[in-house]
Amino acid sequence: MEELKKGVRRWLVDVSEWNPSPHYFSFAMSFLPQHLHNSITRFVKIEDQKRALVSRLLQYALVHQVFGIPFDNIIIKRTLQGKPYLESDLSYVSFPNFNFNVSHHGDYVAIASEPICLVGLDIVSYSRPENETIPDFIQHFSSYFSTSEWDKINNAGTCDQILNEFYRYWCVKESFVKAIGTGVGYRLDRVEFHHDRWTNIFVKIDGKELKDWKFWQFELGPRHSISIAKGHPRIATENYKNTLKQTEFDEEEYHLGLELPNVGFELLTVEQLIPVSPSEGGIPPLACQENQTYTSSHRST
Repeated sequence: MEELKKGVRRWLVDVSEWNPSPHYFSFAMSFLPQHLHNSITRFVKIEDQKRALVSRLLQYALVHQVFGIPFDNIIIKRTLQGKPYLESDLSYVSFPNFNFNVSHHGDYVAIASEPICLVGLDIVSYSRPENETIPDFIQHFSSYFSTSEWDKINNAGTCDQILNEFYRYWCVKESFVKAIGTGVGYRLDRVEFHHDRWTNIFVKIDGKELKDWKFWQFELGPRHSISIAKGHPRIATENYKNTLKQTEFDEEEYHLGLELPNVGFELLTVEQLIPVSPSEGGIPPLACQENQTYTSSHRST
Protein backbone atom coordinates (compact mmCIF):
# COMPACT_ATOMS: atom_id res chain seq x y z
CA MET A 1 0.00 0.00 0.00
CA GLU A 2 2.71 2.51 0.96
CA GLU A 3 4.59 1.83 -2.28
CA LEU A 4 1.41 2.34 -4.33
CA LYS A 5 0.75 5.67 -2.64
CA LYS A 6 3.91 7.03 -4.27
CA GLY A 7 2.12 6.78 -7.62
CA VAL A 8 -0.76 9.02 -6.50
CA ARG A 9 0.16 12.61 -7.35
CA ARG A 10 -1.91 15.78 -7.66
CA TRP A 11 -0.07 18.92 -8.77
CA LEU A 12 -1.41 22.35 -9.66
CA VAL A 13 0.19 25.52 -11.06
CA ASP A 14 -1.39 29.00 -11.14
CA VAL A 15 -0.02 30.34 -14.43
CA SER A 16 -1.59 33.76 -13.84
CA GLU A 17 1.10 34.27 -11.19
CA TRP A 18 3.94 33.40 -13.61
CA ASN A 19 5.22 36.23 -15.80
CA PRO A 20 8.53 35.06 -17.27
CA SER A 21 10.85 37.11 -19.43
CA PRO A 22 11.26 35.79 -23.01
CA HIS A 23 14.69 34.51 -21.98
CA TYR A 24 13.37 32.58 -18.99
CA PHE A 25 10.46 31.19 -21.01
CA SER A 26 12.95 29.81 -23.56
CA PHE A 27 15.12 28.48 -20.73
CA ALA A 28 12.19 26.57 -19.22
CA MET A 29 11.19 25.21 -22.63
CA SER A 30 14.74 24.01 -23.31
CA PHE A 31 14.25 21.12 -20.86
CA LEU A 32 11.62 19.63 -23.16
CA PRO A 33 12.33 17.68 -26.37
CA GLN A 34 12.83 19.88 -29.42
CA HIS A 35 9.86 18.37 -31.25
CA LEU A 36 7.50 19.76 -28.57
CA HIS A 37 8.62 23.37 -28.91
CA ASN A 38 6.43 24.16 -31.91
CA SER A 39 3.34 22.84 -30.12
CA ILE A 40 3.99 25.54 -27.50
CA THR A 41 5.12 28.51 -29.60
CA ARG A 42 2.43 28.04 -32.28
CA PHE A 43 -0.02 29.83 -30.01
CA VAL A 44 -0.31 33.57 -30.64
CA LYS A 45 -1.25 34.61 -27.10
CA ILE A 46 1.37 34.33 -24.39
CA GLU A 47 -1.25 33.02 -21.94
CA ASP A 48 -1.88 30.03 -24.22
CA GLN A 49 1.86 29.48 -24.61
CA LYS A 50 2.27 29.47 -20.83
CA ARG A 51 -0.47 26.87 -20.37
CA ALA A 52 0.99 24.65 -23.07
CA LEU A 53 4.51 24.87 -21.64
CA VAL A 54 3.47 24.24 -18.04
CA SER A 55 1.27 21.32 -19.08
CA ARG A 56 4.26 19.58 -20.63
CA LEU A 57 6.65 20.49 -17.81
CA LEU A 58 4.21 18.99 -15.31
CA GLN A 59 4.26 15.67 -17.16
CA TYR A 60 8.05 15.45 -17.35
CA ALA A 61 8.55 16.67 -13.77
CA LEU A 62 6.04 14.17 -12.40
CA VAL A 63 7.62 11.19 -14.19
CA HIS A 64 11.05 12.40 -13.05
CA GLN A 65 9.88 12.77 -9.45
CA VAL A 66 8.09 9.40 -9.25
CA PHE A 67 10.65 7.23 -11.07
CA GLY A 68 13.88 9.23 -10.98
CA ILE A 69 14.20 9.18 -14.78
CA PRO A 70 16.24 12.10 -16.17
CA PHE A 71 14.26 14.51 -18.34
CA ASP A 72 16.36 13.55 -21.37
CA ASN A 73 15.37 9.89 -21.03
CA ILE A 74 11.64 10.43 -20.59
CA ILE A 75 9.47 9.57 -23.61
CA ILE A 76 5.87 10.77 -23.47
CA LYS A 77 3.59 10.09 -26.41
CA ARG A 78 -0.10 10.58 -27.15
CA THR A 79 -2.83 8.25 -28.35
CA LEU A 80 -4.85 9.07 -31.46
CA GLN A 81 -7.40 10.73 -29.16
CA GLY A 82 -4.67 12.86 -27.59
CA LYS A 83 -4.24 11.19 -24.19
CA PRO A 84 -0.60 11.35 -23.00
CA TYR A 85 1.18 8.25 -21.78
CA LEU A 86 4.67 7.25 -20.67
CA GLU A 87 6.39 5.04 -23.21
CA SER A 88 8.99 2.71 -21.73
CA ASP A 89 9.91 -0.92 -21.35
CA LEU A 90 8.27 -0.56 -17.91
CA SER A 91 11.11 -2.47 -16.25
CA TYR A 92 11.63 0.38 -13.78
CA VAL A 93 7.90 0.99 -13.23
CA SER A 94 6.92 -0.88 -10.08
CA PHE A 95 3.23 0.07 -10.34
CA PRO A 96 0.76 -2.24 -12.08
CA ASN A 97 -0.78 0.50 -14.21
CA PHE A 98 0.90 3.90 -13.86
CA ASN A 99 -0.95 6.59 -15.85
CA PHE A 100 -1.58 10.32 -15.66
CA ASN A 101 -3.74 13.06 -17.11
CA VAL A 102 -3.38 16.82 -17.49
CA SER A 103 -5.76 19.74 -17.90
CA HIS A 104 -5.56 23.51 -18.24
CA HIS A 105 -8.14 26.27 -18.42
CA GLY A 106 -8.17 29.84 -17.20
CA ASP A 107 -5.56 30.46 -14.49
CA TYR A 108 -4.63 26.85 -13.73
CA VAL A 109 -2.76 23.88 -15.15
CA ALA A 110 -2.90 20.54 -13.29
CA ILE A 111 -1.81 16.91 -13.45
CA ALA A 112 -3.00 13.78 -11.63
CA SER A 113 -1.51 10.26 -11.61
CA GLU A 114 -2.56 6.82 -10.36
CA PRO A 115 -0.70 3.50 -10.01
CA ILE A 116 -3.62 1.11 -10.75
CA CYS A 117 -6.84 2.91 -11.70
CA LEU A 118 -7.35 5.00 -14.79
CA VAL A 119 -7.29 8.70 -13.96
CA GLY A 120 -8.93 11.62 -15.73
CA LEU A 121 -8.68 15.30 -14.87
CA ASP A 122 -10.48 18.42 -16.03
CA ILE A 123 -10.44 22.11 -15.08
CA VAL A 124 -13.07 24.63 -16.12
CA SER A 125 -12.99 28.40 -15.81
CA TYR A 126 -16.41 29.97 -15.32
CA SER A 127 -16.41 32.46 -18.19
CA ARG A 128 -19.63 34.30 -19.04
CA PRO A 129 -20.68 34.36 -22.71
CA GLU A 130 -20.01 37.74 -24.30
CA ASN A 131 -22.45 37.97 -27.21
CA GLU A 132 -25.43 35.90 -26.06
CA THR A 133 -27.48 35.20 -22.97
CA ILE A 134 -26.56 32.39 -20.61
CA PRO A 135 -29.66 30.32 -21.57
CA ASP A 136 -28.81 30.68 -25.26
CA PHE A 137 -25.17 29.79 -24.61
CA ILE A 138 -25.82 26.58 -22.69
CA GLN A 139 -28.53 25.53 -25.15
CA HIS A 140 -25.78 24.81 -27.70
CA PHE A 141 -24.63 21.95 -25.44
CA SER A 142 -27.99 20.42 -24.47
CA SER A 143 -27.35 17.23 -26.46
CA TYR A 144 -24.38 16.40 -24.21
CA PHE A 145 -26.56 15.99 -21.10
CA SER A 146 -29.19 13.52 -19.96
CA THR A 147 -32.73 14.75 -19.31
CA SER A 148 -32.10 14.56 -15.55
CA GLU A 149 -28.85 16.53 -15.75
CA TRP A 150 -30.39 19.17 -18.02
CA ASP A 151 -33.29 19.68 -15.61
CA LYS A 152 -30.89 20.15 -12.69
CA ILE A 153 -28.85 22.68 -14.65
CA ASN A 154 -31.85 24.73 -15.72
CA ASN A 155 -33.39 24.67 -12.24
CA ALA A 156 -30.19 25.69 -10.43
CA GLY A 157 -31.47 29.22 -9.67
CA THR A 158 -30.23 32.52 -11.10
CA CYS A 159 -28.54 32.75 -14.49
CA ASP A 160 -25.13 32.75 -12.81
CA GLN A 161 -26.05 29.66 -10.78
CA ILE A 162 -27.30 27.95 -13.94
CA LEU A 163 -24.01 28.72 -15.69
CA ASN A 164 -21.97 27.44 -12.74
CA GLU A 165 -23.98 24.22 -12.58
CA PHE A 166 -23.52 23.74 -16.33
CA TYR A 167 -19.77 24.10 -15.99
CA ARG A 168 -19.60 21.69 -13.05
CA TYR A 169 -21.46 18.97 -14.94
CA TRP A 170 -19.29 19.61 -17.98
CA CYS A 171 -16.13 19.36 -15.87
CA VAL A 172 -16.94 15.99 -14.30
CA LYS A 173 -18.08 14.53 -17.65
CA GLU A 174 -14.82 15.60 -19.27
CA SER A 175 -12.78 14.03 -16.48
CA PHE A 176 -14.51 10.70 -17.14
CA VAL A 177 -14.05 10.61 -20.93
CA LYS A 178 -10.44 11.74 -20.53
CA ALA A 179 -9.82 8.91 -18.06
CA ILE A 180 -10.98 6.24 -20.52
CA GLY A 181 -8.98 7.85 -23.34
CA THR A 182 -11.77 8.84 -25.66
CA GLY A 183 -12.51 12.17 -27.34
CA VAL A 184 -15.34 14.55 -28.08
CA GLY A 185 -17.06 11.90 -30.23
CA TYR A 186 -18.19 10.01 -27.10
CA ARG A 187 -21.93 10.36 -26.48
CA LEU A 188 -21.91 12.32 -23.26
CA ASP A 189 -25.69 12.12 -22.88
CA ARG A 190 -25.17 8.40 -22.06
CA VAL A 191 -22.98 9.45 -19.12
CA GLU A 192 -25.31 10.62 -16.35
CA PHE A 193 -23.87 12.02 -13.13
CA HIS A 194 -25.55 12.13 -9.74
CA HIS A 195 -24.35 13.97 -6.65
CA ASP A 196 -25.23 15.47 -3.30
CA ARG A 197 -24.16 19.12 -3.64
CA TRP A 198 -21.15 17.86 -5.60
CA THR A 199 -20.09 15.34 -3.00
CA ASN A 200 -20.85 11.59 -3.14
CA ILE A 201 -20.62 11.77 -6.93
CA PHE A 202 -21.38 8.68 -9.00
CA VAL A 203 -22.11 7.93 -12.65
CA LYS A 204 -24.52 5.80 -14.66
CA ILE A 205 -23.81 4.70 -18.23
CA ASP A 206 -27.02 3.94 -20.12
CA GLY A 207 -28.78 3.80 -16.75
CA LYS A 208 -26.33 1.38 -15.07
CA GLU A 209 -24.14 2.62 -12.21
CA LEU A 210 -20.38 2.11 -12.49
CA LYS A 211 -19.54 0.92 -8.98
CA ASP A 212 -15.81 0.58 -9.65
CA TRP A 213 -15.33 4.31 -10.25
CA LYS A 214 -14.90 7.32 -7.96
CA PHE A 215 -15.21 11.03 -8.64
CA TRP A 216 -14.17 14.20 -6.86
CA GLN A 217 -14.90 17.83 -7.63
CA PHE A 218 -14.12 21.07 -5.84
CA GLU A 219 -13.70 24.76 -6.52
CA LEU A 220 -10.42 26.59 -7.07
CA GLY A 221 -11.27 30.05 -5.87
CA PRO A 222 -14.38 31.81 -7.17
CA ARG A 223 -14.03 31.08 -10.91
CA HIS A 224 -12.67 27.55 -11.43
CA SER A 225 -13.67 23.96 -10.75
CA ILE A 226 -11.53 20.85 -10.98
CA SER A 227 -12.73 17.25 -11.32
CA ILE A 228 -10.98 13.90 -10.97
CA ALA A 229 -12.28 10.58 -12.28
CA LYS A 230 -10.70 7.31 -11.19
CA GLY A 231 -11.77 3.85 -12.29
CA HIS A 232 -11.31 0.46 -13.91
CA PRO A 233 -9.28 0.19 -17.14
CA ARG A 234 -11.63 -2.42 -18.60
CA ILE A 235 -13.70 0.33 -20.27
CA ALA A 236 -10.75 2.27 -21.68
CA THR A 237 -10.55 2.70 -25.45
CA GLU A 238 -8.67 -0.11 -27.17
CA ASN A 239 -5.75 2.05 -28.33
CA TYR A 240 -5.34 3.44 -24.82
CA LYS A 241 -5.46 -0.06 -23.32
CA ASN A 242 -2.49 -0.90 -25.52
CA THR A 243 -0.39 1.67 -23.64
CA LEU A 244 -1.18 0.19 -20.22
CA LYS A 245 0.83 -2.43 -18.37
CA GLN A 246 -2.22 -4.27 -17.00
CA THR A 247 -5.95 -3.96 -17.71
CA GLU A 248 -7.38 -6.92 -15.78
CA PHE A 249 -7.23 -7.22 -11.99
CA ASP A 250 -8.72 -9.55 -9.43
CA GLU A 251 -11.20 -7.89 -7.08
CA GLU A 252 -8.80 -7.56 -4.15
CA GLU A 253 -6.00 -6.02 -6.20
CA TYR A 254 -8.26 -3.53 -7.94
CA HIS A 255 -9.99 -2.57 -4.70
CA LEU A 256 -6.56 -1.73 -3.28
CA GLY A 257 -6.03 0.81 -6.06
CA LEU A 258 -9.55 2.23 -5.90
CA GLU A 259 -9.29 2.85 -2.16
CA LEU A 260 -5.96 4.66 -2.29
CA PRO A 261 -6.44 8.12 -0.76
CA ASN A 262 -7.24 10.96 -3.13
CA VAL A 263 -4.49 13.28 -1.95
CA GLY A 264 -4.94 17.04 -2.16
CA PHE A 265 -3.46 19.10 -4.97
CA GLU A 266 -0.07 20.62 -4.24
CA LEU A 267 0.14 24.18 -5.52
CA LEU A 268 3.56 24.47 -7.19
CA THR A 269 5.51 27.14 -9.02
CA VAL A 270 6.97 26.72 -12.49
CA GLU A 271 10.47 27.01 -11.00
CA GLN A 272 9.79 23.84 -9.01
CA LEU A 273 9.12 21.89 -12.21
CA ILE A 274 12.43 22.42 -13.98
CA PRO A 275 15.49 20.40 -12.96
CA VAL A 276 17.83 23.42 -12.70
CA SER A 277 17.40 26.99 -11.51
CA PRO A 278 19.42 29.57 -13.49
CA SER A 279 20.15 31.58 -10.35
CA GLU A 280 20.55 28.85 -7.73
CA GLY A 281 21.93 26.06 -9.88
CA GLY A 282 20.97 22.43 -9.43
CA ILE A 283 17.90 22.79 -7.23
CA PRO A 284 15.81 19.61 -7.63
CA PRO A 285 12.09 19.92 -8.39
CA LEU A 286 9.72 20.31 -5.42
CA ALA A 287 12.53 21.05 -2.98
CA CYS A 288 12.25 24.81 -3.00
CA GLN A 289 9.31 25.65 -0.77
CA GLU A 290 6.42 24.34 1.30
CA ASN A 291 3.35 24.01 -0.90
CA GLN A 292 -0.28 24.94 -0.41
CA THR A 293 -2.65 21.96 -0.71
CA TYR A 294 -6.21 21.81 -2.08
CA THR A 295 -8.44 18.95 -0.91
CA SER A 296 -11.91 17.68 -1.78
CA SER A 297 -14.68 15.31 -0.71
CA HIS A 298 -15.54 12.01 -2.39
CA ARG A 299 -18.05 9.18 -2.49
CA SER A 300 -17.36 6.08 -0.43
CA THR A 301 -18.17 2.79 -2.15
